[in-house]
Amino acid sequence: MAYDESEFLLISGLRHFAFCRRRWALIHIEQLWQENVLTQDGHFLHERVHDEGFTEKRGRLLLSRGMAVKSYRLGVTGVCDMVELEECENGVPIAGRPGTYRIFPVEYKHGKPEETGSDNLQLCAQAMCLEEMFCTDIPEGAVYYASIRRRETVTFDTQLRNSVIKALNEMHSLMERRYTPKVKPRKACQSCSLQELCQPQLLTKASAAVYVRQKLREDYCEKTP
Repeated sequence: MAYDESEFLLISGLRHFAFCRRRWALIHIEQLWQENVLTQDGHFLHERVHDEGFTEKRGRLLLSRGMAVKSYRLGVTGVCDMVELEECENGVPIAGRPGTYRIFPVEYKHGKPEETGSDNLQLCAQAMCLEEMFCTDIPEGAVYYASIRRRETVTFDTQLRNSVIKALNEMHSLMERRYTPKVKPRKACQSCSLQELCQPQLLTKASAAVYVRQKLREDYCEKTP
């Protein structure tokens, strides 16, 4: 199956989706957004990293920032923070450059590794786009965490790739239906920038229709001998 570009989702949405399906829907379906300190720090870091069209040569290594990627098979588009292109014999050709290169995507994050594995999903989706665009295999990439100043290597194994496909399939389904899921409040809600817009605590309460039906049953029971 191949998606039309009008159906493309943002790769960055995978991170929101892994954190909370409702958060993703509020942002990408309902077009709601609200900043907090964490999101502002993240934007500042990416502004420093992203410089579309910038390339730097370091010996056999070519660094490309802000590379736009897309996949018709996955139905996604986005921008890679950094793609490292290492010149090697078994690589792929790059337009306007002599030789062939091995492709290694790198994502930059402000915080530290998350338990949800959302950063790995996002990076893997970028790699799958690059594979489709350059007709090559990309076995691994890396996520750099600014707060701990450490790069974590990510292996794009079958399990991770399947997780990306599964998440994107569900995202496409929700987008097609324009449906925003409900969620159960959890500790992570406290750090969510959309907490005030989402109002997760209200989702645990019965709807007005349920309340009315319950009151009618109570009134009926009281009047029935």
